Amino acid sequence: MAFLVALGMAATVGALNGVSALGAWIAKPPAVATVVEEASPPPTELETPEPPPPAFVFDAPLPGRTIDSPFGLRQLPWEENGRLHQGVDIAAPAGAPVKASADGVVKRTGVSPTYGRFVEVMHKGGMTTLYAHLKAPARGVKQGAYVRRGATVAFVGNSGRSTGSHLHFEIRKGDKPLNPAFFMGRSFAEADDLPIRAAGRVSKKVRLAVVSKWPDGVKGAPVTRTKSGRVRTRIAVSEG
Repeated sequence: MAFLVALGMAATVGALNGVSALGAWIAKPPAVATVVEEASPPPTELETPEPPPPAFVFDAPLPGRTIDSPFGLRQLPWEENGRLHQGVDIAAPAGAPVKASADGVVKRTGVSPTYGRFVEVMHKGGMTTLYAHLKAPARGVKQGAYVRRGATVAFVGNSGRSTGSHLHFEIRKGDKPLNPAFFMGRSFAEADDLPIRAAGRVSKKVRLAVVSKWPDGVKGAPVTRTKSGRVRTRIAVSEG
């Protein structure tokens, strides 16, 4: 009998301990697993693609030198009327290297009574450049030769109907003369950006040119002196 009583008491104590342990487990919050998230890289800006290179680039044929006689109507002291000066004149010492204004192929080289020694270069888009009154073309510059922009194509001289050492420089679209000042030192993304219309305009104002020396071709021509003291003579001039 005593054994049964003891066994009952033991069972009661065990049950109480079980209930106590269960209550403690319920009261204690379960452990939560900690998840470490990897830091995502900061968002990167989308790279802007570089613009394509310009389709047309024109350098000055004599870098660092200025235009002395601009494009437009001009009257020389020995001319009765003005005429179109179809390019620009840039003074420079004889022998100074003349640079190709743009990539192209030599169309022709030669000698003209007015232009003197000259080099003409073809470019894309129907454009051409002309370099005149030269001392001589550079070595290897001949018809069909490819020239790169900035390469030496000739040397400054005083050939042809010239009043001193300088470069006469022209730019044309087909047969139309254009003002080189609109192109020198500039680049154009597309052919439609070329200032063909603006560069082809010619002011009605005639500029009276001042020269320090008359060209040899004028010597011996009939000369008259006006009331103002200006000297005039008649010669046939069509270029340069």
